Amino acid sequence: MMEEKCKMRRKIYNKLLEWKSNDENKKPLMVLGVRQCGKTYVIKDFCKNEFENVCVINLLERDDIIELFSRPINSEEKYNILKTMLNYDIEDENTVLFIDEIQESEDLISQLKFFCENHNNVNIICAGSLLGVKLKRLKKSFPVGKVWMIDMFPMDFEEFLVANNREKFVDLLKDCFNNNKFLGSPLHEELLRYYRIYLLTGGMPEAIQNIVDANLDYVKYDTKILKNILASYYKDMRKHVKNEAEALKIERVYRTLPSQLMNASKKFQLSIIDVDARNREYETAIDWLMGSNMIIKCECVSLPEIPLKGFVDNETFKFYLSDVGILCTILGLSVRDIVTDNISLYKGIIAENFVANQLLCNGFDLFYWKNTATAEVDFLLYTADGVIPVEVKAGENTQSKSLKVYMEKYDAKYAIRISTKDFGYDPKTKIKSVPLYATFLIKDNFLVIKIVLIFKCMKKIEKIT
Repeated sequence: MMEEKCKMRRKIYNKLLEWKSNDENKKPLMVLGVRQCGKTYVIKDFCKNEFENVCVINLLERDDIIELFSRPINSEEKYNILKTMLNYDIEDENTVLFIDEIQESEDLISQLKFFCENHNNVNIICAGSLLGVKLKRLKKSFPVGKVWMIDMFPMDFEEFLVANNREKFVDLLKDCFNNNKFLGSPLHEELLRYYRIYLLTGGMPEAIQNIVDANLDYVKYDTKILKNILASYYKDMRKHVKNEAEALKIERVYRTLPSQLMNASKKFQLSIIDVDARNREYETAIDWLMGSNMIIKCECVSLPEIPLKGFVDNETFKFYLSDVGILCTILGLSVRDIVTDNISLYKGIIAENFVANQLLCNGFDLFYWKNTATAEVDFLLYTADGVIPVEVKAGENTQSKSLKVYMEKYDAKYAIRISTKDFGYDPKTKIKSVPLYATFLIKDNFLVIKIVLIFKCMKKIEKIT
């Protein structure tokens, strides 16, 4: 694990605190996330800060514990033997047991129900690689409702700014976002530079640490970090699979995703993988990639009504990669071209993938709208204010027939346009302008009342004048 040099403060820490404070119905905690997104790092940091004693078990190094839970003895016996083996008072309220790489033992995963029901005074946190895949393929019963599960994602742009000691930028952006204030140059240009550097590293902590250590000098950035992570992903594709044929299908799907995003039909097509491909042949491979959190599904909605899930076209969807830095690595883009914004035709899908990552970090399910003609809106957000359309533009050219068609047809309360333009709000079109680097601020019910009030005030002024 890398040495902490910059402020790797993660938002998930607050969710871990929420779990710790829930004394009424304490359950074992399970953290799921793509490999290398920092699960072990943040959990160890949390355990060290919030508990007096920490007992760490890495099942890749503890065959004896795996063997213990596979024995044909009752759960209480296993529990008592475990306490003896650990030589730790795990029942002490100030002690936490962190089980890493828990996917190595199906028996131990199934025993989490026993811990919840019979020993919920024990603080247990679990994590592991490909855990989502493992849970979907368990032969043992999964303790549904007996485990508190949290999804963890790569670092978002706000966490990236904090890691670069730019917390003041975050406060300033929040003010501009909430009040539709124009940020102005040179800060706007500087933040666009940070955005492009983030495209280079993505949200992987090791890559961010490297660029921070280089003082954002991209010439010194080590591109091998993401290449090695991508290589480990391909290696993972041969783990927890039924056979070699399934592994090959998983890899084929993953390798075609950049070209899928460039697809003119704006949907995932098996024919791009293989002209003779059939859905049933690739269902398992796609399910594996989703379970591993390597890809994110964005579902198409033909009628943007609440709830969006109820109006999904099951035959039409897109997939984004879990991390925009990994996408740029797969594309083989040079460091200089990314940072100087010389990424040509792929600029649009890279910006889209970035926005998808940021929205997912804020808890949004991903949907998009496409009518029977050519109109399409990149994202639909299901919020307390109804369905909100979001369009992504990679540059300053923000002309969009699709968003206009959508607003005229469905009359949403407002729309969001994400681009390289500065903040702003147009009461006539009801479009809120958000710079790409401020996407992390888009959250459910984000002080939209201010937009409504501004609109009403402008109407009053028009009447007076």
